Amino acid sequence: MLDKVFTNNQVTIAGEVVSEFTFSHEVYGEHFYIVNIAVCRLSNSYDVIPVMVSERLIDVTSDYRGCVLQVSGQFRSYNRHEENRNRLVLSVFAREAVLASQEDEDEQNPNHIFLDGYVCKHPVYRKTPLGREIADVLLAVNRPYGKSDYIPCICWGRNARFADKFEVGSHIQIWGRIQSREYQKKIAEDQYEKRVAYEVSVSKLEYIAEEN
Repeated sequence: MLDKVFTNNQVTIAGEVVSEFTFSHEVYGEHFYIVNIAVCRLSNSYDVIPVMVSERLIDVTSDYRGCVLQVSGQFRSYNRHEENRNRLVLSVFAREAVLASQEDEDEQNPNHIFLDGYVCKHPVYRKTPLGREIADVLLAVNRPYGKSDYIPCICWGRNARFADKFEVGSHIQIWGRIQSREYQKKIAEDQYEKRVAYEVSVSKLEYIAEEN
């Protein structure tokens, strides 16, 4: 059962460490920390992705900025209560984390994710002013002990048209990459705050027909 749940959410990324470790939380005496890594895109821009890592996986007292960290694990979410509402917070939960050489990272440049889950809101299909088709899909991916992760996914072109037909509860599988996107959040009259959203950019999409 656990093996099946762990295979429905698989992430492999590698990139340059661009922050120190900051304490996140403790579970049964095990401390977890957040560290940010910059993952290179093919366009030579970067996605800065937060990684949740246990003190048991790596020396969290060291400063690894400038080093390359390769991580495999899962993309997870939790709700953080702020400003009288819940905010979805996403990070890569590391099951393995190893320091790699710059040459390895340049050669492989991994940023891969596979998710197997269920559509939990009707997809939002739209076109940009330049005519590019986009669909936003919120995917619920099951975790052990009755928990789920809620992962925002963005589809393009033909995949966007396909996703627009999904109903709430549709079982789908997606392959893609994790990306970060900056936006301005209005916090008061004429006052904005820069924030970062994380989502999965979908490259492949499959609908799974349920057996009766």
